[in-house]
Amino acid sequence: QVQLVESGGGLVQPGGSLRLSCAASGSIFSINVMGWYRQAPGNERERVATITSDRNTNYADVGKGRFTISRDDAKNTVYLEMSNLKPEDTAVYYCTMTLRGQSYALTRYWGQGTQVTVSS
Repeated sequence: QVQLVESGGGLVQPGGSLRLSCAASGSIFSINVMGWYRQAPGNERERVATITSDRNTNYADVGKGRFTISRDDAKNTVYLEMSNLKPEDTAVYYCTMTLRGQSYALTRYWGQGTQVTVSS
């Protein structure tokens, strides 16, 4: 079936940059929307950014200015470039994709998450 796998997380100092990647594998017919969410301990999962199949982007307040979302449809991959990172950006970052797979039903999938820690 379909699987999403994030990569690129890690420890970075305040003011640093990081690029997250999420690749989908399996039998995929089409991917409508790709996005990134994040969740810190004790907090609800919050939307960071989304990107549609025609590359229209939408950023939540937390994602505006410092974050950039992009997609590579040939690789079934979504990216999140983050700059000027702050300690409050520390969270597990999850990718999500709404797509049609083997069943052809429009279904939302989530990755397992990748930890981003911003600390000196």
